[in-house]
Amino acid sequence: MELSQIHSRASAGIAAPLVNVETHLANGLPAFHIVGLPETAVRESKDRVRCAIQNSHFEFPDRRITVNLAPADLPKEGGRFDLPIALGILVASGQLPADILGQHEFVGELALAGDLRPVPGVIPAAQACTKAGRTLVTAAASAALAAVVPASRVIPAADLLQLCAHLNGNHPLPPAAAPLIRQEDIHYPDLADVVGQECARRALEIAASGGHNLLFCGPPGTGKTLLASRLPGILPPPDPHEALTCAALHSLHDSTSLAHLHQRPFRAPHHSASAAALVGGGARPRPGEVSLAHGGVLFLDELPEFSRQVLEVLREPMEAAAITLSRASHKFTYPARFQLVAAMNPCPCGYQDDPQRHCRCTPEQILRYRQRISGPLLDRIDLHVGVPRLAASTLLQPVTDNESSAAVQARVSRTRERQLQRQACSNAELAEPRLSAVCNLRPAARRHLEQAATNMKLSGRGLHRSLRVARTLADMAEEEQIAVAHIAEALAFRQEEANP
Repeated sequence: MELSQIHSRASAGIAAPLVNVETHLANGLPAFHIVGLPETAVRESKDRVRCAIQNSHFEFPDRRITVNLAPADLPKEGGRFDLPIALGILVASGQLPADILGQHEFVGELALAGDLRPVPGVIPAAQACTKAGRTLVTAAASAALAAVVPASRVIPAADLLQLCAHLNGNHPLPPAAAPLIRQEDIHYPDLADVVGQECARRALEIAASGGHNLLFCGPPGTGKTLLASRLPGILPPPDPHEALTCAALHSLHDSTSLAHLHQRPFRAPHHSASAAALVGGGARPRPGEVSLAHGGVLFLDELPEFSRQVLEVLREPMEAAAITLSRASHKFTYPARFQLVAAMNPCPCGYQDDPQRHCRCTPEQILRYRQRISGPLLDRIDLHVGVPRLAASTLLQPVTDNESSAAVQARVSRTRERQLQRQACSNAELAEPRLSAVCNLRPAARRHLEQAATNMKLSGRGLHRSLRVARTLADMAEEEQIAVAHIAEALAFRQEEANP
C-alpha cells in the first residue's frame, strides 16, 4: 500500500478541528514534502520523523514522500502532527496494518529517539475525538489529563516502538484512567487566617454569593491581598462542565499538569503585564489571564499601577464573559467568565486618611493617581470596600475563633443554589430584561432606590449592578422580596472613597 490516511487534531483556540494526514509514496528521487498550510514547526517535523523511525528500528523508505494535511486551508502549527506523519509513512510502506488505525486519532510530538512528548490542547482534542467515537492516542505524560473527558478512551504511549507493538496486537496498551481527585483533597487559603476586617469579610461573602466584582481600597499592609486570596476558597465547587472548560483552557498552556482540575483558578498578573498578556494574543492567539481565570478569580493588585490602556481591555470581557481575538485570516473566542478582585491604595503614598501615618500627597497628585482608573471600569465593579488599618492589639488576637472558609462556603453554596433554581445563573450574570422579573422590590425599597440613584448620579449600569447586589443580599437572607435594608447596604458599597 503506497497511500495511507491517519486521523489527527489541530489546535484552533479551545476547539480541535479534524485533520486527515494523507501520506503517499512514489517512485523517483528520495524527497520528503509536507503540504497543507504547515507552519515552521510542522515543516521541521520531517527531520524529527525520519530520526524517530530509524531509531525505533523501522525502515525509512528511500522514495518520494508527500504528506498532505487536510483541510488545506486550516493553518497547522506545532509538533502535534509528528506522530500521525510517522504512522502514515509506516502504513504506506507496509510496516503497519492500516485497518485498525481508522478508529484512532493520534496527537504527539516525536523526539529523535522515538519518544513521545506531550503537546498543548490535549483536552479539546480528547473532547472532539470522543464526540467522533474514536480512540485518542497521545503521549503517556499527558494521557491522564486527556482522560478527564467523560466517556473518552485514551491510549498512552511512551514511544513509537511501543505504540507500533500495540497497533500490531503484540503488546496491547491499557487505556489511561482519569485521575481521582476528591473535593476534600483541594486546598485553598483559609478565611480563618484573616483577623478583623468584618466589613471586608462581609463583602467577600456577598461577592462569592452573587458572583460580583470587588475593589479593596486601603493603606499598605492592611490585608487587601490576604482577603482577595481567600475568595476562591468560599466559592462553590465548579460543576463538571465548568471544571472541564477551565482544564481545557489551562491545557493550552500546560500540557501535563493536573493541578487545575476541579479547582477554582486564582490569577494574579503583575501590574507590568501587557494587554495581550491579559486578554490573550500572538500570531496564533493563546488565552490570556482573563481566560485562564475562567470560573475563578482575576486579582489585580495595585490597580492604578496598571497601564490605563491595559485596564480598558477588561471592559468587554467583564460584560460578555468571553473574549474574541481576531486576526486577518482567523479569529478565536475564549470563555472569560471571571470575578474581578482589585486592590489599590487611596493615594500614591498610600496613607490618605490613615490615623497613624501622615499623607504627603497633594490633591493634584491624588487626583492624577485615581484618574488612572477610568469611570467606565469602576462602574463595572459592584462592591467598593475600604480596608482600614487595624490596631496592633487586634492583630495580635488569636485567630482560633474566626469563621473558616468551609463555614462561609456552605452559606454561599446555599445562596447560589437559590439563584440557579430561580434563574439558572448567578445574580451577577442576570441580563437586564430579566431584572424586573427577578428583582421583586417592595414599594418602599423602590422609592429608596430611585431617590438614591438620583442623589448619587448612578449610571444605568450602576443602578442595575446595585440592584443585582441587593438581590444577592435578599437571597442571603432567604427573602423573596428586596427590602430597604438590602438596597441601602448595596448602595453603601458604591459610596466608598475608592471611587474617584
